[in-house]
Amino acid sequence: MLNDIIDLLGSYGNVYLAGLWGTLWISFVTVVAGTLLGVVLAAVKLSRIRVLEIIIDIYIEIIRGTPVLLQLYFFWLFLPDVLHLDLSNTTCVVIALIVNSSAYIAEIIRAGIQAVDIGQTEAAKSLGMSDFHCLTRIILPQAVKNILPALGNEFIAMIKETSLASTFFVPELMTAYRTVQSSTYLSVPSLLISGLIYLVINFILSRLVKLLEKRLRASD
Repeated sequence: MLNDIIDLLGSYGNVYLAGLWGTLWISFVTVVAGTLLGVVLAAVKLSRIRVLEIIIDIYIEIIRGTPVLLQLYFFWLFLPDVLHLDLSNTTCVVIALIVNSSAYIAEIIRAGIQAVDIGQTEAAKSLGMSDFHCLTRIILPQAVKNILPALGNEFIAMIKETSLASTFFVPELMTAYRTVQSSTYLSVPSLLISGLIYLVINFILSRLVKLLEKRLRASD
């Protein structure tokens, strides 16, 4: 088994590196774009405009209440066929992952903001601060301490969720496994290599998130 793994790395290392790059850039783009969309969703939900709040709640419940793979299939079929857009499989999958991530990030941001003691907001307003200054100078600096570690965990989760993109032959780690497996018929060794790469990446990122949490707690 070990010899097979070494041989595969020697012969198909570039395939796994390409898959790793695909996994990382898809995860990064998804979390960044999902964060931007999530900020908008959270702001709308906290706006206290009842109709908009209900719409965002329905959106979040649908996304969080359905499997990621179902959402990938929906966007893969919906965008090209229903909207008649000429989009690649990769584009459809990335859009689906952004939509999925935005729902979770919106809740992370909302919870982070609402975790700040309401008394601080009331005190700031009593001193004559506007809502905007109160949000940017009082609430957000404290909310960031709750939001950043959670965003780190979302990035880790997204790295694992990108494995579903292999269903649509999007270049990433699981697609690399399928490519190597179909060429060599060595299912277990090629799968172990992809699994070990996932494990190493997520182990490093989880340690970085824990380090970030410690530093944020130390700054309190």
